Amino acid sequence: MDVALLLALGLLAQSLGPSLGVPGRRRLSTLYPWHRAVVSGRVRRAWVIPPISVSENHKRLPYPLVQIKSDKQPLGSVIYSIQGPGVDEEPQGVFSIDKFTGKVFLNAMLDREKTDRFRLRAFALDLGGATLEEPTDLEIVVVDQNDNRPVFRQEAFMGRVLEGAVPGTYVTRAEATDADDPETDNAALRYSILEQGSPQLFSIDEHTGDIRTVQVGLDREVVAVYNLTLQVADMSGDGLTATASAIITLEDVNDNAPGFTQDEFFMEVTEAVSGVDVGRLEVQDRDLPGSPNWAARFTILEGDPKGQFTIRTDPKTNEGVLSVVKPLDYESCEQYDLRVAVQNEAPLQAAAPRAERGQARVSVRVQDVNEAPVFQENPLRTSLPEGVLPGTPVATFSAQDPDTEQLQRLSYSKDYDPEDWLQVDRATGRVQTQRVLSPASPFLKDGWYRAIILACDDASPPRTATGTLSVEILEVNDHAPELSLRSGSVCSEPGQGSGLLLGATDEDLPPHGAPFHFQLSPRVPELTQNWSLSQINVSHAQLRLRHQVREGLHRLSLLLRDSGQPPQQREQPLNVTVCRCGKDGACLPGATARRAGGAGVSLGALVIVLASVILLLLLALPVALVARSRQQSGDKGFLHGLQDDLRDNILNYDEQGGGEEDQDAYDINQLRHPTELAALCRPPVRRDAPFSRGRPQAPRVLPSSPANIADFINDGLEVADSDPSVPPYDTALIYDYEGDGSVAGTLSSILSSLGDEDQDYSCLWDWGPRFARLADLYGPP
Repeated sequence: MDVALLLALGLLAQSLGPSLGVPGRRRLSTLYPWHRAVVSGRVRRAWVIPPISVSENHKRLPYPLVQIKSDKQPLGSVIYSIQGPGVDEEPQGVFSIDKFTGKVFLNAMLDREKTDRFRLRAFALDLGGATLEEPTDLEIVVVDQNDNRPVFRQEAFMGRVLEGAVPGTYVTRAEATDADDPETDNAALRYSILEQGSPQLFSIDEHTGDIRTVQVGLDREVVAVYNLTLQVADMSGDGLTATASAIITLEDVNDNAPGFTQDEFFMEVTEAVSGVDVGRLEVQDRDLPGSPNWAARFTILEGDPKGQFTIRTDPKTNEGVLSVVKPLDYESCEQYDLRVAVQNEAPLQAAAPRAERGQARVSVRVQDVNEAPVFQENPLRTSLPEGVLPGTPVATFSAQDPDTEQLQRLSYSKDYDPEDWLQVDRATGRVQTQRVLSPASPFLKDGWYRAIILACDDASPPRTATGTLSVEILEVNDHAPELSLRSGSVCSEPGQGSGLLLGATDEDLPPHGAPFHFQLSPRVPELTQNWSLSQINVSHAQLRLRHQVREGLHRLSLLLRDSGQPPQQREQPLNVTVCRCGKDGACLPGATARRAGGAGVSLGALVIVLASVILLLLLALPVALVARSRQQSGDKGFLHGLQDDLRDNILNYDEQGGGEEDQDAYDINQLRHPTELAALCRPPVRRDAPFSRGRPQAPRVLPSSPANIADFINDGLEVADSDPSVPPYDTALIYDYEGDGSVAGTLSSILSSLGDEDQDYSCLWDWGPRFARLADLYGPP
């Protein structure tokens, strides 16, 4: 092919490329993409194929786009093919090529919004499949059409602006989008307001969509919400359109003052009550209900100097609720004339007009009722000294009736008096004591006694007042101090040990107790020569020796005085043992002390004690011998000889007798008080006593000297042995009978045998040294 001709065909194809999208019959352009031209002896590279443009939404299909050829083989000897998106890649089947002619066809409608261009690869092969030319690029551009309407981002745009805003105040912005090519007029958007009512208060910027105010006169109380209809159009306002709405709400400002619905209000309330509502004050306010611009606040300007009234706001109705906070008194004032004002919680706009009824008058009439009596001083406090006698005046706890226009009589009574200590005069309220109050009463709290007095009128129904009477019981110094310890010990050496610590107590309460004053008795002045007292604190003193004195017991006399007014004092004895002390300042044990310093008992005292012991032994020995000889000669006996006396002397303090129903046991008073039994009838014979009766014994005379004691005991034993109504004195059978029908069992098994030979006393050896004598007498040898 001639080079000039190929060049002309290439230029023709380039010039016709953009017009391929025009429908109608046209001549198909032929491209030689692989042709290389030789210029001035050099080989030039192949022509660059310009993009092939085709309009989207093309309906006449298939539509030929272009024809490509290779000049290396004659027609029919070259095989053409294309590859890429729209051919063998998704979306497949959009483009195709005639493999023998090289014609490229459009087989499906294009959508620029999905794919705006396709890049394909063209191939040329010989009939044998060998590559004739290098693959070359083929670009197909989809031309946009205005096939998409603009779309608002929201169906309704919300905006808020204060009422009374100045022109030009920004409200909100409307936004829209268009899917068409933004580089063309197909996506050039313009905004407008189709409808907003009258007057025209808002405007919108056609390029940005900003909505602003354009006039004054926005009044929430007239129109609270505005609804605007918006439009957007592409093609710079001449193309496709869409609509949306804008809802603009006016925010409230306090441009309306509250006002009362009437100039004067009339109310009634009973006296002597508080915390009750009297009535309501109705107001009006055109501002937004529930907002601080609407909420009312009330103030009492005149007519309430004592602050007896208050006005609160009902949050639901915005009414003022007048209530009584302090009880009213009909006798003091029958009617109150109040002047009240109302305003909002939020401050009023400076340009807002004032309310015509910003103030009103309130007339409150007080109704008279029967009031309870009133104690002039409540609680009433007084004081009395402790231990006052019955009939002592305490106080006059009287009340007054505030109902001065009603003739009523008051009566008084007690409501609480736990110790029943007080007496109240019913007519006058005079209180006095009716008994002595114990200082240890549990109802005395920190020295105060509390009682409750009632005052009641005689109206119908009656009213009662309650008064508290508090009586302070004053402490009286009526007790002298006492030593805490009445005895102690000190070391015989004055410089040894810490002395004797003395303490004192006092039943009186402060200030009638400590500090205590300790003093050696002035009645015995010689005590100060050997002893000294030094005060340690308010309640203790220390006793020490001045000089060495004899060891043993010393009886001192101390004088103790308290700090009451007037002071109480008491002289008290103190037993002090002077002892030999060790190095630690403590008294040595008794045996050690005697070895160290001799016995603490004088020789004369020892002689008297020893003589008394010997005399007792001499008196008891013959008595024991006589009793033993009598026991051995008797028909019946249980213990032998000397043991009779021993038993009487040893067990004299724990006689037990029979059981709880045994009324027939012998009375040991025969031996102790024989004269008292002379006039008594003899008791009935016991079941275990002999059947024969002896003759009655004459009354015995008590011994007049210790020498006659042995004869008196022997005579008594003989009388007991010869009395048929009771067992012998020295028999153990006095414990075997415990009565008939006793719930307790027998305590002895003595009846099991009657002879000494049947008894086993070997266990006496196990009972300790006190029973050694009995074991020696009656135990086995």
